[in-house]
Amino acid sequence: MTIEVRIPKLGMSMETATLLEWCVEDGAQVSAGMPLYTVETDKSTTEVEAPADGQIEIIGLVDTEYEVGTLIARIS
Repeated sequence: MTIEVRIPKLGMSMETATLLEWCVEDGAQVSAGMPLYTVETDKSTTEVEAPADGQIEIIGLVDTEYEVGTLIARIS
């Protein structure tokens, strides 16, 4: 089963976030709860955890602004 990793809505008024960094390499094995990536909004910088165990396929590019809900990775 493939889990989609999307830009989360971290605040009521949040519409976009900038992907600052990936904490893992493309193709790496990840575990649920481990730091996956960091995003920046106009109000804060937040580290987002992996939602599941598996191998990550990174789609999103660092230093790019994305709308909430945009697909940035898959875990399978």
